[in-house]
Amino acid sequence: MNSISENLLLVNNRIQLACKHANRDKKDVGLVAVSKKHSVEQVRAAFEAGQFSFAENYVQEGVNKIGSLQDIRNQITWHFIGPIQSNKTRFIAESFDWVQSIDRLKIAERLSEQRPSDLADLNICLQVNISGESSKSGVSPREALLTCLELTELPNLSLRGLMAIPEPGASLQSMKEFQQLFIEIQKHLKKYQFKNQFDTLSIGMSDDLEQSIQAGSTMVRIGTAIFGTRNIEEDKEDLNT
Repeated sequence: MNSISENLLLVNNRIQLACKHANRDKKDVGLVAVSKKHSVEQVRAAFEAGQFSFAENYVQEGVNKIGSLQDIRNQITWHFIGPIQSNKTRFIAESFDWVQSIDRLKIAERLSEQRPSDLADLNICLQVNISGESSKSGVSPREALLTCLELTELPNLSLRGLMAIPEPGASLQSMKEFQQLFIEIQKHLKKYQFKNQFDTLSIGMSDDLEQSIQAGSTMVRIGTAIFGTRNIEEDKEDLNT
């Protein structure tokens, strides 16, 4: 079994090779290590191996980890990528740097109201349900532009882009269609002199990293390939509740 540092090296090599095949610069693809259900010690090991961006799916677990790693808090960027319940928004607004799973305006409004004034604007991505699966959160592609326009009006938030969780075995074509939606919204916001930087297309996980980079992803969310497999039974628990 490889160590976390060895796994990180392998993942970064995969990203570099995928970028080469797609004629892209590796520096244009960010790596976020998904640390849900993995220990504080494992996060610290990844940090010591040179990884500085991490993502959590469950509010309390994420807040606890952030608190346990306060000594390196200013060197880590924390992303929240899980479903968001209204009664949990304050914890997210006060603790995280990014929220990639904005799936409705109400949640964004609460995050905007609850973001502490002494913190930088909270970076957010709109989650789009590109596969139409009822089990997944996110707005439909046809709702994405209007929702983005509404999000730009909220203070204390910085709309950075779109996020999606493609269905297993999703085609390259479906990912490229998502990229085209991102480009169209980007152009629209630029036309209206949108003040923030709409620059993030977050797709790609351990199994489809290469395909997502070919489809233009600027951020990949990798958990298993870095930290190993999780306890499946534990992963069924919803720690948001």
